[in-house]
Amino acid sequence: MTHHLKKYSDYGLLPLRIALGAVFIYHGYLKLFTGNFPGGTAGFFASLGIPLPTFFAIIVSLLEFFGGIALLLGLMTRYTSVLLAVNMLVALLLVHLPNGFLVPGGIEFVLTLFAGLLTLALIGAGKYSADDYIL
Repeated sequence: MTHHLKKYSDYGLLPLRIALGAVFIYHGYLKLFTGNFPGGTAGFFASLGIPLPTFFAIIVSLLEFFGGIALLLGLMTRYTSVLLAVNMLVALLLVHLPNGFLVPGGIEFVLTLFAGLLTLALIGAGKYSADDYIL
């Protein structure tokens, strides 16, 4: 039974990677190309008490955009997933946790992203990925 389930795990990893990649590309795009980059994100980070807010605004924006592209392609998936998971953990703890669970700005969306990223970090990109061709 386990053999049959494992046989299809690569098919499950593909839509997970595509969905997560699309979400991060979109959020990174918003930070990089709309509004006041990096000032808007840096100002928000400063309001949270994050040190070096401009530096981290640039890092997070680039990580989300290019990390999303990497996930979409399945390129360096485990490393990218770990970096994005750390990003989501910080967002969860500093921004969303005080709002609660099923409320606007709550933790459910970020927690779901974190869980998906953790899955990819532990399992990898699967057969249908750039990682499979490279590694």
